[in-house]
Amino acid sequence: MGTESLTFLGDQGQRILRLYHLYRLTIGLALVLLISSDLHNDLLQMSNPQAFQYGAWLYLILNIVVAVLVQNPRRDIPVLGLALMDVILLSGLFYFGGGTPSGIGNLLIIAVAIANILLRGRVGFFIAAVAAIGLIYLTFYLSISHPSASSQYVQAGALGTLCFAAALLVQGLTRRLQASESLARQRAEDVANLEALNALILQRMRTGILVLDSRQRILLANQSALHLLGQTSLAGERLAPRCPELLKALQQWRDNPTLRPQNLKATPGGPILQPSFAALQHGDKLDTLVFLEDISQIAQKAQQLKLASLGRLTASIAHEIRNPLGAISHAAQLLQESEALDGPDRRLATIIQDHSRRMNLVIENILQLSRRRQAEPQLLDLKYWLHRFVSEFRQGLGPQQSVHLETIGSSLQTRMDPNQLTQVLTNLVQNGLRYSGQQHPQAQVWLRLFRDEASDLPVVEVLDDGPGIAAEQLQNLFEPFFTTENKGTGLGLYISRELCESNQARLDYRERAEGGSCFRIVFAHPRKLG
Repeated sequence: MGTESLTFLGDQGQRILRLYHLYRLTIGLALVLLISSDLHNDLLQMSNPQAFQYGAWLYLILNIVVAVLVQNPRRDIPVLGLALMDVILLSGLFYFGGGTPSGIGNLLIIAVAIANILLRGRVGFFIAAVAAIGLIYLTFYLSISHPSASSQYVQAGALGTLCFAAALLVQGLTRRLQASESLARQRAEDVANLEALNALILQRMRTGILVLDSRQRILLANQSALHLLGQTSLAGERLAPRCPELLKALQQWRDNPTLRPQNLKATPGGPILQPSFAALQHGDKLDTLVFLEDISQIAQKAQQLKLASLGRLTASIAHEIRNPLGAISHAAQLLQESEALDGPDRRLATIIQDHSRRMNLVIENILQLSRRRQAEPQLLDLKYWLHRFVSEFRQGLGPQQSVHLETIGSSLQTRMDPNQLTQVLTNLVQNGLRYSGQQHPQAQVWLRLFRDEASDLPVVEVLDDGPGIAAEQLQNLFEPFFTTENKGTGLGLYISRELCESNQARLDYRERAEGGSCFRIVFAHPRKLG
């Protein structure tokens, strides 16, 4: 039997049981009121009036006790006992009340019907069988003591048949109700799961999504939108004070939906965003759906694809240029060694050699970029590794150059290709010394190693006291072939960042309040690679 008989309707099954208690109490109270008045002598031809009175009081008292004790049964046995008790008591009242003329048989049909709502299958038919047998048997027994009751067999048989009909009908309806309830529950679970999945997808999307009402109040904002707009919470806020540039783009779109909205920056140091808008109709309510794309990432990916193709092309061109370039450089060197060469011509030969060396440097960088091997990360103790790097680097410094090292904390480890890290730091330190020497007689660079408190990742900063980077140049700082010097190739910082990213590290530039430049490398956790 199990526990499913009361749980297949959930809370509805418990409500039916409570109504069943109330119904039995009402019947018991009505019978007691009936026997307490003079109406029962006129309405009922009882075979045993005194026993009927005792039975009515017993029916009321037992139902009061059962209603108190059987509130929320977890198994079928209490409900089965309740149904049997009700059928047996009503059968007794049926006998003492004089058989079918008493009308108690109709109450038995109702009791069987309610029992088959709560107890399905064979148990429900068992209750119907008990009621039908009780009706026929008690009618037979009544006809022995009261011969006038012999004419009640047809009515008793009809009542017994109605008990089985009620059981069949109610069980059929409850099966349909169960199927409908199960289907509705399954559909509700599917809708809830789909809603949760949509919410998860919405939050994990890299595209920022906002939903605005007609008054530009933000109804919904996913995590990407909060990140792109530099906010922690936007739900319920008005758009104007949070991002006036986005509100301006929205007004332009409403004036002319065919125009593509202009790019915008939500925060001074934030990414460049490309907004797009769509109307969201809900009956008479019109909302606006806002999409925010970080086009800096898209531009970076396009740049990577372009540079990959350009790298293959320039590598083949560089091979063809190196031979004639070498001949030009050698010829200029021989020309410069000629004794017949006067001063101005010797100056021209020097210029040819200088620019030949610069062209050769560009070719070397391009070939290095195109032939860059896959990173081979190794577990590095950064404190020990940096001390050794600085010690070796100092051996090639001039008298007006110095490199300082400061390490904070211990056990600062990461996984990175040591050769590529050497190349990155050599380029950054050489740049720092060159720019520091432009401002001071003694060129200095500081290396700081510490653990970032927010991310718990090791960080190396390369600092100098040079002129720093102009604000208008920051956007293009790590682009290839961008340089502020006539002798530079513009590939050093680009290659350094590429090498860092191939080791899951990050190279960024930060301004120093005291002046100069700060290049920061945030390394990966030692367990991220391997």
